[in-house]
Amino acid sequence: MTAVSLGMPSAPPPVLAPRRKTRQFNVGSVGVGSDSPVSVQSMTTSKTHDINATLQQIAELTASGCDIVRVACPTDKDAEALPIIAMKSQIPVIADIHFQPKYVYAAIEAGCGAVRVNPGNIRKFDDQVKEIAAAAKDHGTSIRIGVNAGSLDPRLLQKYGKATPEALVESAIWEASLFEEHGFHDFKISVKHNDPVIMVRAYELLAESGDWPLHLGVTEAGPAFQGTIKSATAFGALLSQGIGDTIRVSLSAPPAEEVKVGNQILESLNLRPRKLEIVSCPSCGRAQVDVYTLADEVTAGLEGMEVPLRVAVMGCVVNGPGEARDADLGVASGNGKGQIFVKGEVIKTVPEDQIVETLIEEANRIAEEMEPVEGGTPSISVS
Repeated sequence: MTAVSLGMPSAPPPVLAPRRKTRQFNVGSVGVGSDSPVSVQSMTTSKTHDINATLQQIAELTASGCDIVRVACPTDKDAEALPIIAMKSQIPVIADIHFQPKYVYAAIEAGCGAVRVNPGNIRKFDDQVKEIAAAAKDHGTSIRIGVNAGSLDPRLLQKYGKATPEALVESAIWEASLFEEHGFHDFKISVKHNDPVIMVRAYELLAESGDWPLHLGVTEAGPAFQGTIKSATAFGALLSQGIGDTIRVSLSAPPAEEVKVGNQILESLNLRPRKLEIVSCPSCGRAQVDVYTLADEVTAGLEGMEVPLRVAVMGCVVNGPGEARDADLGVASGNGKGQIFVKGEVIKTVPEDQIVETLIEEANRIAEEMEPVEGGTPSISVS
């Protein structure tokens, strides 16, 4: 029996830049800051006072790989539901507060892991920072200062004319200074904008100005396709510089889709261990099989697989064999059949109509037989 290493190498995978050094604190059980992995957040779409629906959605988000969840708290009924939700949620809960300062205190007392406040639209927020900081410190609650282009402080809109990067950053730094003035440091900051270029510049300026942990987001990013592109572009630009400690992909789509995209962005940048990865060619005139259908069917058949497995679905004899050999599992297709590779070795040749079935069977077999080797890298024993 020979141990063949599969999936991620035992050495730490390369990243484009080291993480920017920041302060460290916790949102519930999740560490935030440069000493902790970049975490993925999303937000429930249910009415928070509908406790069962909200907890069900939190469970779905948790299963999708969400680390921290945010819930809206616009009414008294929502505030009254927070203690149960915070207690029963499997992941830390952030209460999202706008307009009414009283809900900030309610969320802190409810045991939420953090409270998100938008200084631009909470009435007389600056006047209550001392009391909010004291309550948060007493309960071990962290804060997110969430500055948004769409609800910027009117004073700054008047000064800059619109939500420029400089306006967003000035608002964030001012609010941060108020908390720090009262000895409170367990907070992160976001400066969200719907334009990725403005958003990226704002975060770059903010990163230059202090060591606060930063929560990345392109606000109102749009429907799934557009929002994914905007978020991937902006997050990639910042995370590749080491900027960013938590992320939320904002999509006009089910929250679990946000989590899926967020995790994939982090995996693509080696900021989160890679799980299943499908490598497939874009198809061209050389292809002798329906690559689109093969890739879609293999992806669907392996949905939910948690092991670090790279599967190559290739459609021609030019790049196909090389890519298939380089993957943990792969197929090089042509002339109505496919050569199945496992870790560089051809194990069988099957007709085209059996390629998907065979790849799924082999992937599941590999996943079941994977065992730890030195350094924690999964392996499979082959005879």
